[in-house]
Amino acid sequence: MDKQAAQKVSESTLSSYLANLRTANELTLRQVEEATDNEVSNAYLSQLEHGRIAKPSPNILYSLARVYGVAYDVLMEKAGYVVVKGSRKDKERHGRAVTFAIDNLTPEEEEALLDYLAYIRSRKGKRGKTRRQ
Repeated sequence: MDKQAAQKVSESTLSSYLANLRTANELTLRQVEEATDNEVSNAYLSQLEHGRIAKPSPNILYSLARVYGVAYDVLMEKAGYVVVKGSRKDKERHGRAVTFAIDNLTPEEEEALLDYLAYIRSRKGKRGKTRRQ
């Protein structure tokens, strides 16, 4: 894979991950802007989620990691920055989706859970209130 194609994969991975995190947290673009104390504008976040911004600054990623409750190094890695492996403690859990896991999740498993959670929440919004069991 050439460098340009690799960059596009990285962008799409980061962009979909950020969009899924926002959806999973049931936040609007404006709510994220407010939660970052206007450090990340809703327009900038929209461009990030659509892959129009190639490599956001580490400061932006730090703010988003704090708002979404995910590990900063996960966002850095998805943005294409070099992350030293083993920077997480061995037993440390990462991300919000891991509250459902017994063991640590791989980044791929965490992303799949966030995708599914975003799907479930989008369906809930279309149907209104969910049925009680």
